[in-house]
Amino acid sequence: MTNSPQPTTSIFSVMTQMANQYNAINLAQGFPNFPVDPVLKNITSKWVQEEIHQYLPMAGYPLLLEKIAQLTYDSYARKVNPASEILITAGATQGIFTAIQSLVHQGDEVIIHDPSYDCYETPILLRNAKPVRINMKADFTPDWETIGDAINPKTRMIVINNPHNPSGRIWTEHDFIQLENLLDIYPEVLVLSDEVYEYITFENRHLSVHQRPKLWDKCISVSSFGKSFHITGWKIGYLVASEPLMNEIKKVHQYLVFSVNSLAQYAICEYLDHVKIHELRDFYQQKRDLFRELLQPSKFELLPCEGSYFQTVSYAGISDESDIEFTKRLVRDFGVAAIPLTPFYKDYNDSKCIRFCFAKDDATLMEATKRIVNL
Repeated sequence: MTNSPQPTTSIFSVMTQMANQYNAINLAQGFPNFPVDPVLKNITSKWVQEEIHQYLPMAGYPLLLEKIAQLTYDSYARKVNPASEILITAGATQGIFTAIQSLVHQGDEVIIHDPSYDCYETPILLRNAKPVRINMKADFTPDWETIGDAINPKTRMIVINNPHNPSGRIWTEHDFIQLENLLDIYPEVLVLSDEVYEYITFENRHLSVHQRPKLWDKCISVSSFGKSFHITGWKIGYLVASEPLMNEIKKVHQYLVFSVNSLAQYAICEYLDHVKIHELRDFYQQKRDLFRELLQPSKFELLPCEGSYFQTVSYAGISDESDIEFTKRLVRDFGVAAIPLTPFYKDYNDSKCIRFCFAKDDATLMEATKRIVNL
């Protein structure tokens, strides 16, 4: 009998619908509300007039693939072959789905670190494989002892998310050493590394699987132009993997998507010559610091935010309500939408924590915190 995902409505949809119903400020769903770079708009307008609207090669626009290879080298000093080790995807979610569908098989086990983003489990279930969801420690760092106990000869893949959504924590050198030690014991295990917030880290720089040569033959990294350039509606990302793994991924990709939006690929390809992607961290750090400063007088406990554009807080000093009831009350009574963390857990672990998105203009952040700072 084939496993099936449960027919539930995403918590992101639920909270956004409530935000619309109560005309609340939406700090729940992770998308920016400020304008896209005018340079990208102008580039896109130019390419609309050109005859570039037919299918591109299945793997992606060759010049864009070359620029991604250069970006990977500039960012992480890893050389990848643009012709065989990079795949343009219709968003990071499609990349994750395709990688799991192509590399995980019936009866396999896949380790997921909870709290986890909700797109990991479904493609595992659709392969009639078993998701093994392991809670992180209370500080949202990997519990390596529990992970070590869970890994076994049936384990096919470990999914990691770094920087982490929803907590905003990032991996350390210690974490990668622990992972590599486990894979020395189980060399057939693959790593799917969701790094869509890789260019949004703050005091400590992002450590990537691209910087771990021991992992290159067994890892698939997931990146997102939508997150990096705050164009989430474009739904365009990319995978990097060794050629043998990528060949398997392409077998699914060609029938799931075949090729990705040509206009977006041409526009981003040119935009990469103009944008300074590593300056993103400064832009978002200003927003993170402003949001934390505005919430400082409140009874919320601000948890570490090392990367991503999410701030996780504990409301334990404010209420004993469940996180779902607390976030619903925030919308109804205070006009601010946030995301509860229990839906990110298999066991619905309620640690009295919620997540805010601070990828908003300053006026929105100031008005939102004004409404909830005296809770």
